[in-house]
Amino acid sequence: MPFLRSAAVAATVLLSTAAAGSLAVAQTTSSPATSSPATSAPAAAAESDPSKIVVATVGKGTVTLADLIAMREALPAQYRQMPLQALYPHLLERAIDGYLIARAARATDLAERADVKQRIKRAEDEVLSQVYLSETIAEKVTEDALRERYAKAAAADSGQEEAHARHILVDTEEQAKQVIADLDKGADFAALAKERSTDPGGSEGGDLGWFSAEQMVPEFSTAAFAMEPGSYSKQPVKSQFGWHVILLEEKRKAPAPTFEEMQSQLASEMTRELITARLAELRKDAVVQRFGPDGSPMPAPQ
Repeated sequence: MPFLRSAAVAATVLLSTAAAGSLAVAQTTSSPATSSPATSAPAAAAESDPSKIVVATVGKGTVTLADLIAMREALPAQYRQMPLQALYPHLLERAIDGYLIARAARATDLAERADVKQRIKRAEDEVLSQVYLSETIAEKVTEDALRERYAKAAAADSGQEEAHARHILVDTEEQAKQVIADLDKGADFAALAKERSTDPGGSEGGDLGWFSAEQMVPEFSTAAFAMEPGSYSKQPVKSQFGWHVILLEEKRKAPAPTFEEMQSQLASEMTRELITARLAELRKDAVVQRFGPDGSPMPAPQ
């Protein structure tokens, strides 16, 4: 299947750029006989700890289901959304490859090289930072905390005025005046929109649905929100798109977004604020001296 081949290629690229050992394949001292691969690893994951489910043994080393899950999480978003079973055979082979490459690398003196040690330290710092933030910051982003933020945000976001309108867009002022004259004689607005409007929505009777003032160009919004429901503009309205004749159907106060609609945004905002606050605390007691690319001292940022 093309998708599976693509996933395999993506996994291989990740393997080659992640220095193989980042797959965190477990190195054990037990023999293969003491650890047997799981017969149905993806299914067992729902009931067991993935880090304890052995999906392959390589000599005395083991590959766990947790390793494959971590590999999938490093793939592009379109692959992360797929069931693990769809990628399982290819991730398993890449994990085995990763173990073999890492084992071959450990048999050399690579781990003693200064540049390699620096990269390992950077990787270690990154993992420690992620776990630290997860355990000290993310755990504070609870549903109760988010709902409290939501109540404040919803109160500020509700009550915005929205309009439901139709319009007929034409190229000239004279054409717009003719539309108004025909409406004055009793012509049906939707029928005229289908017949004369140059806007793609003309085929739908010029219906624009519900919108807020900032969603339309200023000239259009000013005219539409000044009208009474059920009325149409008595003078053509000019905008950068041409000449409009507007029929205002209804007005309403927009309902606030639901908690579910705002939850992701609220979580991101709260996490960002907590991280910023924690960094400010850490910086307060840290002695930091900055140097430029040439090694000369730099002044502290204001």
